[in-house]
Amino acid sequence: MPPADPGTPTLAACLARRVTAGALDPGLARVVEALAACTQRISTLVGRGGLSDILGSAGQQNVQGETQKKLDVISNDMMIEGLAATGHLAALASEELDHHLPLPTPSAKSRYLALFDPLDGSSNIDINAPIGTIFSVLPAADGAVGDEAFLQPGRRQVAAGYALYGPATELVLTWGEGVDVYTLDRACGEYTLTDTGLRVPVTTSEYAINASNQRFWEAPLQRYVAECQAGSSGPRGRDFNMRWNGSMVGDVHRVLRRGGVFLYPRDNKLPRKAGRLRLMYEANPMALLAQQAGALATDGVTPLLDLQPTGLHQRVPVVLGSLEEVERIARYHAPV
Repeated sequence: MPPADPGTPTLAACLARRVTAGALDPGLARVVEALAACTQRISTLVGRGGLSDILGSAGQQNVQGETQKKLDVISNDMMIEGLAATGHLAALASEELDHHLPLPTPSAKSRYLALFDPLDGSSNIDINAPIGTIFSVLPAADGAVGDEAFLQPGRRQVAAGYALYGPATELVLTWGEGVDVYTLDRACGEYTLTDTGLRVPVTTSEYAINASNQRFWEAPLQRYVAECQAGSSGPRGRDFNMRWNGSMVGDVHRVLRRGGVFLYPRDNKLPRKAGRLRLMYEANPMALLAQQAGALATDGVTPLLDLQPTGLHQRVPVVLGSLEEVERIARYHAPV
């Protein structure tokens, strides 16, 4: 394969530069490199589509009672295999596993915990629509590791990001100092830096929501979407566009790239569930990316990064995006 463009820094070069400058712990850099390598392997599989035996149902359910796709299971196994070899992780947690997975022979170097949704947007797999991988890295406390070790507020994340498997595979990453985008150069097999310091516009005229659930939304969301739909003749005085990918990675990527607001609100369709998205595997890593890009992510009222997790598979409502819109929705939720 031809070498990468020498004028374009690779992910490996960017990480090495930060480690040398003392701005990044070498162990965390190794974990991020392993996460990136896992997403490259998954990207290769996704790119083969129906040419490989990866489409369709795996014939089993995950801990949430959802039917797993074959690629869900394969991606989960790839993530576990790739991350277990770093030597810097004390344990893993996956959306596809009931409980955390302790790693063998933890050492003084095992200073981190990794959480991941190995394949976000599973319903899109068989129709060749956007899907992705979401991940989060937390500090590991000294001593034994159990499920409770992962139950840290999102502000304690030391790295977070996602890979989007679209026409190009992009890795969007933060370790708390802005948001960078790396594009997979398939010619040389490396992620190269293609954008840095992403900033989400403060206001927007675009929103993403599953409108099929409208009859179940709470009144504040009914009001917000109705005002957007009213367009220039309504109280907002301008027209809005609605978008929906069916994949959190795809919808949040659009928000980070060009602004907007992503909504997966609380509703009464399934009253026992406060929301649909998993705090630990989806909401928290996306909230950190949003915060680092100048946007905001809440459960409708409270910033997601401030929530104290109560379980590995806790679900929450998510309102994420341009600052003015998220703050408006929070005002609509405020008691009169």
